[in-house]
Amino acid sequence: MSSKRAASGAGVAISLFSGAGGLDLGVEDAGYQVRAAVERDEDAATTMEKNFLTLPGPVIRSNILDVPTQDILKAAGLRGKARPDLLVGGPPCTPFSKSGFWLEWKRKGLDPDASLLQAYTRVLREACPKKFILENVYALTYNNLASKTAYERLLSEIDDAGYDCVAKVLHAADYGVPQARPRLFVIGAKKGNPIPQHPEPTHGGRWERRATGDSNRPHVTSGEALDGLICDPEPGEIVNGKYGALLPEIPPGDNYLYYTAERGHPEPKFGWRSRFWSFLLKLDPDRPSPTIQAQPGPNIGPFHWENRRLRVPELRRLFTFPDWFEFVGKRGSVQAQLGNSVPPLLAQRVAESIRDL
Repeated sequence: MSSKRAASGAGVAISLFSGAGGLDLGVEDAGYQVRAAVERDEDAATTMEKNFLTLPGPVIRSNILDVPTQDILKAAGLRGKARPDLLVGGPPCTPFSKSGFWLEWKRKGLDPDASLLQAYTRVLREACPKKFILENVYALTYNNLASKTAYERLLSEIDDAGYDCVAKVLHAADYGVPQARPRLFVIGAKKGNPIPQHPEPTHGGRWERRATGDSNRPHVTSGEALDGLICDPEPGEIVNGKYGALLPEIPPGDNYLYYTAERGHPEPKFGWRSRFWSFLLKLDPDRPSPTIQAQPGPNIGPFHWENRRLRVPELRRLFTFPDWFEFVGKRGSVQAQLGNSVPPLLAQRVAESIRDL
């Protein structure tokens, strides 16, 4: 099975920083056709080519800083004054991810990857799409030196390119994704046209001690997402090492804090809040999965409630990729492709709200 669909008339999309195609898959589910994609990671680019039969040619496997906008338009089959209906992309989030803010050079905005935001706005200005979607980590909106400067510059460049935009942090679980994953979506249209609005939540529940979304329809749980899924064991799924033996005692939904004096453990093994929150974190089948990272350490969860690492088909479900979607590469590469992706269902909801203007 493939992602090829009958055209619904939404139009032509071009994709930057495409990764494995989570954002692109959602855009196609909303009726657009992704006609050109730029992705420098070899495994992710091959994953795109394997699953997106609407691409008229190969993925452009180059650093976006070295790719002229005209080459992207040409790859999409857009000639002369023809312009795309939609530009989508999620510039790499490492400069602004909160997990990296312990590094002083990141806090000071010295990460060279921050310039990739300017690569997006350059293509926006030169390709002149009717509308656009830019996705990033919600830490980009933080009030610190690295994020604030980059965010303000981004919005200014969008305005200078001739677009009105709105920005909002969307929680993936509020849109039917069985994963707690907040992401920033900046969406916009050329000035003089109606300004897009973000989609209304379709689900709701508790997230970080507060209620979010639509309370009339509960969040999809990880147990519901994985129900009925049969998949073979994978090499390396058993959690070994110094802390692996601690995992079975931890209740579903809990983490290393289970082994602290503050939680009443008779033989405490960790200090209170001495580790990252996902250390020895275990899935709760009755709640959405916590955020799944691209490059987790050996003791970083979420782990399955059966006390093992999650298998690729399970990760695929928790991101709302269809079961037929095939990832290319070794296990670590697939984890990175998934962890860096936008859940297709969330992307679809955003693209639908833009399409329906």
